[in-house]
Amino acid sequence: MSEKMSNAPVYYALAQVQFNPVAAMAKYVDELQDILRREGYTLYEPQEIRQLQFIAAAGEAPAEPKLTQINTWLITKADRSSGFILGPSSLTYHTTHYETSEEFLPELLHGLKAVHKVVGLDHLSRLGVRYLDAVIPTEGETVELYLASGLRGVEFGATQRYALSESVFETESGPLLSQGTLVARVHRATSQLGYPPDLIPNGLVPMTRFESKRVVSHAIIDTDHFVEGRMPLDFEQIHAQFVSLHKIIKLAFEATTTDHARKVVWA
Repeated sequence: MSEKMSNAPVYYALAQVQFNPVAAMAKYVDELQDILRREGYTLYEPQEIRQLQFIAAAGEAPAEPKLTQINTWLITKADRSSGFILGPSSLTYHTTHYETSEEFLPELLHGLKAVHKVVGLDHLSRLGVRYLDAVIPTEGETVELYLASGLRGVEFGATQRYALSESVFETESGPLLSQGTLVARVHRATSQLGYPPDLIPNGLVPMTRFESKRVVSHAIIDTDHFVEGRMPLDFEQIHAQFVSLHKIIKLAFEATTTDHARKVVWA
């Protein structure tokens, strides 16, 4: 995925860093937003997310659920093609207009440097990259032409509404943390092209060629690769770690797809 594909299947991509919690992040948001605004990320949308938490001391019965509020901030380009999601302990860069990893990964690093400049971070605890690739057969073709044989699921003549295949791998990659986790999923459905339940491109609009409202038999290749552990704020090494994560995702993509699929995306 390092060179630009003629028919790139990526319709949503995100890269995330988690860092030491900054309880007073709201105090720094105005300054951070102003830095990114001057870089073209001109839309600013504060958001409140409510979550149920169950907290109990060791050995005690489960506690009553407690409703907590988490503040996040969307800092997005005016055309809503890409942007940042900032939280008290994380920064995500996401895009629905993916081109190449050489353009994608440095943007997250750019945002992280801005956060570090304003807040003064101590360390990182997680780095991750996740891609959604759309497999939409052309007229006269089937999804089976695009997916490796082990991912084609059960077939017995009935119309399939939905199917999910998931595999989890231990990986070796990167200069900061050598052991990572790769989660490779293939969602198959007969529906409009959508997103997995846990992943919504908040604040972004899709690329035109992925906007179709047609109900169609298709697949989504959902690949998530991450490392977890204490990491220093060494931006050169962080970039190298992300490049390593991406390279293994590329290998997973090649193992998931057929020769025909790869000819189509490079045609």
